[in-house]
Amino acid sequence: MVNRNPDEITEKVLKALALSRQRGVLHTGWGDLGNSDLPDDVFRIDSVPFDWLFPKMSMVVHHGGAGTTATGLRAGIPSVIVPFFADQHFWAWRVQQLGIGPKAVSRKKLSAERLANAINETLGNKEMKRRATALGQAIRSEDGVGQAVRDIHDHFSMR
Repeated sequence: MVNRNPDEITEKVLKALALSRQRGVLHTGWGDLGNSDLPDDVFRIDSVPFDWLFPKMSMVVHHGGAGTTATGLRAGIPSVIVPFFADQHFWAWRVQQLGIGPKAVSRKKLSAERLANAINETLGNKEMKRRATALGQAIRSEDGVGQAVRDIHDHFSMR
């Protein structure tokens, strides 16, 4: 997401990774994140297909957009969501309700400590990982296009 102060957000993310003793992939995206010097255990990328990247991750921290959330669900990994606006708050709530992520981290109250705590809570929760893995397997096994075609056909067919 676009940020008014990308350097401040980047510093909070880097400090959260250090506090949680985790490596990270920092996707700069539209938010212009990552303009500061990065430690050796943080890799900066400008663009990458999330459906390729997420299955290689143990968890993901993101804004909670519908597409990013869906990609995380499909990958079968837990999510820590820092919602910015609109439906992102709903997706953060839904991820928490599914037990595949902690309570959202408020962007207004975002701190390195809060983010590190959410990361540690997520990575330390084996049940959260189990649920995310099971949900990802279920989503990947669906024939979504086929089901949509059947539903459309059923809806418009004359009886």
